[in-house]
Amino acid sequence: MTFKRREFLTFLGIGIATTACNSVFKSNLQAKTASSNNINFSTFKPIKYPIPLDINNVNSQQQKQIYQSYQVEDNLILPEGFDYQIIASWGDKVGDSRFGYNNDYISFIETSPNEGFLVVNFEYVSPNPWLESYEIVINKTLDFQVLNTLTEANKNKQSLNIFALVDDNPIKAKFQDFFSELLIDQGVGIISIKKDNNGQWQRTFSKNDRRITGISGWKDNRYLSSTGAATAIFKKKEVLGYTDNLGDKIIGTFANCAGGTSPWGTVFSAEENFQNYVPEGIMADGTSLPPEFLPVSGLSGQGNPFGLAGNKYGWMVEIDPSNPDDYGTKHTWLGRFRHEAVTIWAEKNQPLVFYSGCDRTGGHLYKFVSKGKVINPSDKKNSELLKDGMLYVAKMSTDGKGEWIPLQPDTPINPIALENLAGGLLTIPNPDRKKGSYIAVENQGELDDFTAKYRKLGDLYLGSEEERQGAILIDAHYGANIVGGTCGARPEDVELSPIDKSLVIAYTAGVAGSEGSPDKRIFSDKNGNMYQYGCLMRLREDNNQPDAMTFKWEILVVGGEPSKGGMGFANPDNLEFDANGDLWMVTDMPTGLQSQPSEGKRNSIAPLGNNSLWYIPLSGENAGKAYPFGIMPMEAEGTGIYFTKDQQTLFLSVQHPGEKNGIRKDMAHKQLDISILTTEGEEFAQKRTIPQGSNWPNLQPNQPPKPSVVAIMKN
Repeated sequence: MTFKRREFLTFLGIGIATTACNSVFKSNLQAKTASSNNINFSTFKPIKYPIPLDINNVNSQQQKQIYQSYQVEDNLILPEGFDYQIIASWGDKVGDSRFGYNNDYISFIETSPNEGFLVVNFEYVSPNPWLESYEIVINKTLDFQVLNTLTEANKNKQSLNIFALVDDNPIKAKFQDFFSELLIDQGVGIISIKKDNNGQWQRTFSKNDRRITGISGWKDNRYLSSTGAATAIFKKKEVLGYTDNLGDKIIGTFANCAGGTSPWGTVFSAEENFQNYVPEGIMADGTSLPPEFLPVSGLSGQGNPFGLAGNKYGWMVEIDPSNPDDYGTKHTWLGRFRHEAVTIWAEKNQPLVFYSGCDRTGGHLYKFVSKGKVINPSDKKNSELLKDGMLYVAKMSTDGKGEWIPLQPDTPINPIALENLAGGLLTIPNPDRKKGSYIAVENQGELDDFTAKYRKLGDLYLGSEEERQGAILIDAHYGANIVGGTCGARPEDVELSPIDKSLVIAYTAGVAGSEGSPDKRIFSDKNGNMYQYGCLMRLREDNNQPDAMTFKWEILVVGGEPSKGGMGFANPDNLEFDANGDLWMVTDMPTGLQSQPSEGKRNSIAPLGNNSLWYIPLSGENAGKAYPFGIMPMEAEGTGIYFTKDQQTLFLSVQHPGEKNGIRKDMAHKQLDISILTTEGEEFAQKRTIPQGSNWPNLQPNQPPKPSVVAIMKN
């Protein structure tokens, strides 16, 4: 798609004549004036990106000369005048535990100026660097018997149902100890920090510092609690499937990706890829499939040794960092799916509204509307509003309009026609309700038979009205599929503009997958080309009402190479608005495709180098452009961007450095020829030097890479 600046400005309502084309590649970006609320971050000289961008304002011949070679750095690269400070790294002490692995979402809850609680998600463990570095960083030894058993099973393509072993079996205990270490490195952490007189952030190690891990409650009685309709399922005594007999108490939280911050000072953590830990499918009564449905295989199936109930994971978790005894609450009215993030609309005398995306191929955009209304947006009693309401899924039309469909028992079943999906595949609840779980449908006749058999969403589930509603929330993705929710291009972060309350959604990749695929009518250009490298969408509720049931949507920008109509980035992920209402974004390009030579079909991600951080002004003379602000270390991803209230600090998570090659040995590197396109589409070869593995953040040879949280400030 050729989605150039003219279309972008028209969309924003900005005239071409009022904008200036200044060469920001050679000089500081002066998009803002001294009256800007974010002058520290909105004025900078963009870093040199691995490929030519439209903002460079140089011709193709000059581009070929400037970009004939490029050195990839194993460091966090920032514009001139900006530095970063390491706040915390994997293995650092937090309360009676440690700072976890692959830090993701960050929130900063200020208790006074330049002081407060930093809340950090820990998403998952990267097998190669974690196993290679564990003993060095944690100063403990992993059980080699377990490692050898896992290696042998993997070699023979076997899986292990550890849960089936009797409790006093020493092998079971060994596996529980091993997987405990993995799950301790996931979840959420709270650390207290304060800016000192030298302008540096320091940890203060308050009594509130604590970890909520993947096994909280397993031995320490630090269970998570739950609210909403699905708790009726958790408490069931007579069940078709599996129950952990803990009622509405829950062991741990894991796969914690992005999140959101409430106006009342709590933080929401999103459980995303829980299907790698526990069974995703459920029975017709909403109870879980037994743990043996997802046995241990490599480092997947981490919930199996503990007998974790699958239906208790995949939720949004609310945490009050100011309460040292709070270990989290899972609010089930927000739905169970692969939550990437959440954003909150809390307006006086209006219902409380949450938006969230399901980060999977064919995943949906959801909206929760509370039954009660907000009295004071900053009142912590607003959490009570999450105990009752309705969850909706977005249905988008090709005319730029859309509606919200309720996920409730009397909603008619009306799935999308398979011909409208890029991959022609839809996953639906298993028509054989005695078996439960879900199936993939690729034949329209089979889908029509399902629709003829089940007329309403509630027909698929058993129990009382509350129990059926609870089961629908637990099975939200598959329910959304069959009531006609728009299958998306992997919706990641969602953010509400502080200026006009429009919603921006990052869709990371418009490609088909084995579990589903996006609606090609929505996620492709006028020529039918899918937004393969992602896009940003803007959604406006009709009449700007938070509880509106209709909306309008439009594509804001698209990813890809500039000569092909993209902005120069690929796979947009986390978003953050600054105080001016301008957008900041980080990318999530697959590690295995970065800086790789083309084999056969040209790889359009390889030229883009490492993952990156971008600034996209939505107003002023530079509106409609995208500026690279940061480049991540080797094989890493930037996540969790979060500004302090005074806009003087940008917190950033750097996760999985060295994810592919682990520890960089003796400063190893290789040089490759990478195919580059000028902004006019002329191909040329670039000599690119690429470190192999990572030593970040220590940056010394042969040191282990460690996921870390940094504070970015102007020096």
